[in-house]
Amino acid sequence: QVQLVESGGGLVQPGGSLRLSCAASGSIDRINIMGWYRQAPGKERELVATITNGGNTKNYADSVKGRFTISGDNVRKTTDLQMNSLKPEDTAVYYCYVNCRIGLIDRNYWGQGTQVTVSS
Repeated sequence: QVQLVESGGGLVQPGGSLRLSCAASGSIDRINIMGWYRQAPGKERELVATITNGGNTKNYADSVKGRFTISGDNVRKTTDLQMNSLKPEDTAVYYCYVNCRIGLIDRNYWGQGTQVTVSS
């Protein structure tokens, strides 16, 4: 069984910064992709950022490019999301995501979510 534990959400003023962290535990043979998604009230869950290929490939939603930075460590099975210049429209529940190899099968796992609120 794989578990993802997130931390770092909270309330911040517009223009401020937050750092989200996620740690995976369990019998993981290989991390394929780690990333972050978010879901605002009344909206569908959307991709924020992903990191693959041992950290050599990073992908960002257009709305966060230049403001958010994803990092990851496949050995420690962790990923962080540094969020700068936060805007009210970044308010959402942020979910950590992992696609990993267990035995012969690649599986998807999600964290429980952490609330990020950007408001003055």
